[in-house]
Amino acid sequence: MEFKRHRRLRSSTSMRSLVRENHLRVDDFIYPMFVIEGENIKNEVPSMPGVYQVSMDLLVDEVREAYELGIRAIMFFGVITAKDEIGTGAFVDDGIVQEATRKVKKEFPDLLIVADTCLCEYTDHGHCGVIHNHDVDNDESLILLAKTAVSQAKAGADIIAPSNMMDGFVAVIRQALDEAGYTNIPIMSYAVKYASSFYGPFRDAADSAPQFGDRKTYQMDPANRLEALREAESDIEEGADFIMVKPALSFLDIVRDVRNNCDVPVVAYNVSGEYAMIKAASQNGWINEKELVLEMLTSMKRAGADIILTYFAKDVAAWLNEDNR
Repeated sequence: MEFKRHRRLRSSTSMRSLVRENHLRVDDFIYPMFVIEGENIKNEVPSMPGVYQVSMDLLVDEVREAYELGIRAIMFFGVITAKDEIGTGAFVDDGIVQEATRKVKKEFPDLLIVADTCLCEYTDHGHCGVIHNHDVDNDESLILLAKTAVSQAKAGADIIAPSNMMDGFVAVIRQALDEAGYTNIPIMSYAVKYASSFYGPFRDAADSAPQFGDRKTYQMDPANRLEALREAESDIEEGADFIMVKPALSFLDIVRDVRNNCDVPVVAYNVSGEYAMIKAASQNGWINEKELVLEMLTSMKRAGADIILTYFAKDVAAWLNEDNR
């Protein structure tokens, strides 16, 4: 009887490594960080063990830890107390993300700073735009998002990452950046962002939960697949240089669809809920955290992601560095 001997290529660690199709590298990661007002503050996020809100005076040391592990891309989120109805803190020149960007770029000039471009962390209602008649006004919000992007680029951000899911946000931000002289600053669009229950811990970390309603009128229905392709196509036409899928783990089919239909780099956001589930299970001794995290992130690469935005970035960088010694 003849049959194929597939196990020949699994016979040893060296053999498996030789034929492995997908690999994780430290260069694949963007590490998200939360910058909070005040001094000498390093608050662990209760729902995200190992993730901290860090004040400006401690920020450089915190970034240095990631930098020395080989991480070369950071995304900043701001945590402030003085919020208003239009999210002024997002676009003022001395905003918390702008100041964090200036401070870190001075110390680490080759570190890529990715600026999350949204209003929800800065509005007193927690939505991603201007509210009229109890709903987010798409076009009026675009004006403020464009101002935010330009202020972030002016502060030294290397990549603008708009996450608001307003229609036309890439086109308006691209035009604003170009008119301000930032033609070389790329846009990492949260093009495919679902209205997901996996965001809960992030809202704990960034203090950005909506004060009324939800975000289902602007973020996508998790049941939809073809809509993701329409969103990605629109954003590329409008000038997006990267396309993000968020969340990642429950939407790997979407990551693959986007990869198959787009020729720009694809980013998978390994979101807070995915992180929290693994941390909780690990703390209870139910899983092997290292093996599970590596398997999960590899699945994102296998699905087609070029870049992974993950709170596990420092952990994985340390594991990979150790394994490569």
